[in-house]
Amino acid sequence: MADPFRVENLVVYQRLCDLHIEVSDLCRLWPPEERFELASQVRRSSNSSPANLAEKHNDRHMRNRIEGVNRARGEALESVHHLYVAHRKKYLSLKAYESLRKRYLECVKMLNGLERNYESKLDPRDRIWPIGQSSDELPN
Repeated sequence: MADPFRVENLVVYQRLCDLHIEVSDLCRLWPPEERFELASQVRRSSNSSPANLAEKHNDRHMRNRIEGVNRARGEALESVHHLYVAHRKKYLSLKAYESLRKRYLECVKMLNGLERNYESKLDPRDRIWPIGQSSDELPN
């Protein structure tokens, strides 16, 4: 049985790590002048997404876990922005950008579901999202 306290067992964490590795490899193909600019930014944001999830995964306070999920979601969406700019600069094809964007947005939906799960463990008065609202309806 998988250890629920290991962040590595979260599918969304695994997918975000996979995306970070893929994005890091892609950046190596970009022009050298982007090494400390766009490539660095997208590498950092793509790594920060799973890192924020890992940092708060076993926190004793549910609100802190939710904060980690929120930060992970923000970093994932920042990565999408950097990849969009890379596409606009012609470092990424539209097909490659759309594929990465789709996978990041799938992770965002998974993070929304994780947040919803964490919220369900809070007193109903402390919840942000109404009971019965699906994670697909949460902002992404």
